[in-house]
Amino acid sequence: MRFGKWTVPLLVLTCAIASQAATQERRLKRADLPAAVQRTVDQESRGATVRGYSSEKNGALLEYEVAMTLHGHNRDVTIAADGSVLEIEEEVALDSLPEPVRTGLRQLAGSGKITKVESLTKRGAIVAFEAQVRTGTKRSEIQVGPDGKPLTHRE
Repeated sequence: MRFGKWTVPLLVLTCAIASQAATQERRLKRADLPAAVQRTVDQESRGATVRGYSSEKNGALLEYEVAMTLHGHNRDVTIAADGSVLEIEEEVALDSLPEPVRTGLRQLAGSGKITKVESLTKRGAIVAFEAQVRTGTKRSEIQVGPDGKPLTHRE
């Protein structure tokens, strides 16, 4: 069997595009959310301004996200189809963090500038702090645990 010189690169490109499309976020309206998710959104968004809703496949599971602004900072809540809260990402001020967390983030950032910090909460407990870092024109993300130490895996 003979393949043209473009067969393999085209196959790789097609798989990459299909994979990207499968994990793509889909914008939704509140009415598109399952009833259990709507109830959780009502609880989690009290006092907040909702910026939007979306859904995304995480493996075989469909997850929903509500993006909101609460007291002047961003808060994103990821919710399972049954209404349970999977994760909360909440913007926090670097200066408000405990000293070990600030030190850990600054060490990982090196010469880069920390531009935004979020706490990551799962199962009701903060599991990490994530910071966006800008070094020249390059952007990256770093994470430390609640104790300020680098994580062995991404949360």
